[in-house]
Amino acid sequence: MNSPTIIDGKEASGRLKTAIAASVSALKAKYNVVPGLATVLVGEDPASQVYVRSKQKTATAAGMNSFQHDLPASTSQADLLALVRKLNADPSVNGILVQLPLPKHIDQFAIINAIAPAKDVDGLHPESAGRLLAGGDSLVSCTPMGCIMLITDVAPNIAGKHAVVLGRSILVGKPVSLLLLNENCTVTMAHSKTVDLPALCRSADILVAAVGKAEMVKGDWIKPGAIVIDVGINRLPTPDGKGKLIGDVDYAAASKVAGAITPVPGGVGPMTIACLMVNTLKAACRQHAITDVAIPLRLPSRS
Repeated sequence: MNSPTIIDGKEASGRLKTAIAASVSALKAKYNVVPGLATVLVGEDPASQVYVRSKQKTATAAGMNSFQHDLPASTSQADLLALVRKLNADPSVNGILVQLPLPKHIDQFAIINAIAPAKDVDGLHPESAGRLLAGGDSLVSCTPMGCIMLITDVAPNIAGKHAVVLGRSILVGKPVSLLLLNENCTVTMAHSKTVDLPALCRSADILVAAVGKAEMVKGDWIKPGAIVIDVGINRLPTPDGKGKLIGDVDYAAASKVAGAITPVPGGVGPMTIACLMVNTLKAACRQHAITDVAIPLRLPSRS
């Protein structure tokens, strides 16, 4: 029976957070600069509250300043835009994250576009996306960055490998495809209209699933020895009412074939928040024209 490498996102994010904290400490000691992350939460969505608290806690643990802005669901678009502009102008704030989704009466694209690109630590501003497409230096969306770190941690040189990305969203599918191209992979983007999707997936040395459909990717879709990154988070109902989280990949079946695979939960998820800290550190260094403080763009080696 195949014994795959289980890609432990919690352990990996721990290594990354340690490296970030060391760089934050060096930044403060040498330049008296402390990165500042502002989080903006509109409304009281329980999942969003959990995500934002985790981001604030992680920033504080890394030695960063965390600025929390919790607004009622009734907040107008004009008032939210005014807050974003205020944060853009605040020199103590290096990164701005507006938690999505926003209430339906607010145009989330208008809000994203209002964030100063230099402080766009979510990597969603059109300028950030354009820089990534052009191959320039940019603040990269956090989940795709985490995917690449996990892939290169188990396979440091992926040049020439065939990567298949399931999903074409602006949040994951498109940016992770561009990042894989930057690693010199041959990349195929697949979606709901792709012909013979199982056969295409079986050709992949690296398979990234980000479609939001529970266990869509079956075990016989996996090339033996492939690296499988499952970005999906799907909550299935359970008798106790708590629900069960599963990914887009049938983990039990795929793990019998894959060479390395991320579980859900505990795979990509923990890396997303750690990569947000990477972006906040990077943004702070850029804004102060500091080039001699290490910004971890790969996972540190295990000690």
